[in-house]
Amino acid sequence: MQTSEHILLESDEREVPALGSARKTHAQVEVTSRLRRCVLQLEIIDYYYLSIRSRSPSGELGYVLDLRFVAAPPRVARHVARRWINASLVLLALAAVMAAWIRSSATPWWQHGWLRACAAVTGMWVLATVIAAYRTTETVRLYSAHGAVRVLEFTGGMGTFRALRPFLARLVAHIRLAVAARRRTRAEHLRDEMREHGRLRDVGVLSAEEYEAGKMRILAHHTPATPARAKRPPAP
Repeated sequence: MQTSEHILLESDEREVPALGSARKTHAQVEVTSRLRRCVLQLEIIDYYYLSIRSRSPSGELGYVLDLRFVAAPPRVARHVARRWINASLVLLALAAVMAAWIRSSATPWWQHGWLRACAAVTGMWVLATVIAAYRTTETVRLYSAHGAVRVLEFTGGMGTFRALRPFLARLVAHIRLAVAARRRTRAEHLRDEMREHGRLRDVGVLSAEEYEAGKMRILAHHTPATPARAKRPPAP
């Protein structure tokens, strides 16, 4: 029997609560990214679980994570679109200079030769500002503990971290609580994490490639490294 089959067959299944069936809700938050038309709803439920609902132009997804198998803390990353921000500032300054020149001219502003150019630069400034706002992002990710596969990712605009910070602090506390409820032995926990990966694959959270990669990492943790054999001294 292969090691992966051995892990799955010896694992005792623990039922994860379904969406909307929580007996107790400990914390919840909703984050919206209007430019991306994305919404993320998170709830910590029944001490050890994270309920996730997300909506985006690509579709809707809802599932529950078992926090015993989630790595803490969540990973956060910020990307600042510096080039577009600089372009926006340059265009704003140029539009302001052109507007000041038109205003100071003796020619009525609606007849000024630079009016169309000023309007074009102003339009370019608006476009550059929107692109800068769209490309300046804050991303939150959750990974599994030993499989190291991404089980949650949300990318929003500026202010995403600020909206999520109190909730993420609670989430870290509940992950620690869930870690204390893991099985007694490392082998049993790794078997359970393998089963959790399979469940997430079945509900569409993990792709087949991600599942296989996570399985190999879990197996690497499950199988102790074989010590290298000492080389024999050459025969005299």
